[in-house]
Amino acid sequence: MASPKRILIVEDDPHIADLMRMHLQDEGFATAHTPDGDAAMRMLERERWDALVLDLMLPGVDGLEICRHARAMARYTPIIITSARSSEVHRILGLEIGADDYLAKPFSVLELVARVKALLRRSEAFARGARLESGTVEIGGLRIDPIAREVQVEGRPAELTPREFDLLHFFARHPGKVYSRMDLLNQVWGYSHDGYEHTVNTHINRLRMKVEADAAAPRRILTVWGRGYKFALPDDTGTPP
Repeated sequence: MASPKRILIVEDDPHIADLMRMHLQDEGFATAHTPDGDAAMRMLERERWDALVLDLMLPGVDGLEICRHARAMARYTPIIITSARSSEVHRILGLEIGADDYLAKPFSVLELVARVKALLRRSEAFARGARLESGTVEIGGLRIDPIAREVQVEGRPAELTPREFDLLHFFARHPGKVYSRMDLLNQVWGYSHDGYEHTVNTHINRLRMKVEADAAAPRRILTVWGRGYKFALPDDTGTPP
């Protein structure tokens, strides 16, 4: 029998935390809770979690810094941010630094449970896909190893965040095909909510800084005006040989 998925809840409101724990446990998840940001950082370092439900406003280290720290770690932990900061700016900021989903308070705990389950399904499907497509991709001066999650650009290692790696790997496996921002949100992030397209632009700009000789004149990840983005085929004008 498989062990239950482990969910870490970081929430300083005890009533909300209790509701989360009760409903997640009813669905068969194992949960742990801390109301403190510093304790959450230690728990992330010491233990492996299948998902993180993270409030932004916390005693000690805040939720955004916890999210940044989690994304700097070698293992990928799916993250859902829950916050009373419901503005579009905060949603975009949370997603840009690596959160997988964002729920503004007040929210339905049943919806939270549904999103946790959906996020875990997407994570498992992506892991299965990575195992099936485990071959190294070499194209346009890039070498992408999906098992080690390492990238070389013209023989030199490039340090990518987990989301940047996923985005580059997706592009490189579909060269020449144009994807809109909504397409990329759905395929790489796993959701396609209106208003979140800006995070795609930000990640592409950061990715270009790492894999292009000149980010202002990209030759690999190209903008197709009015349509979206594509990874250049070797015979595209301006593409590396």
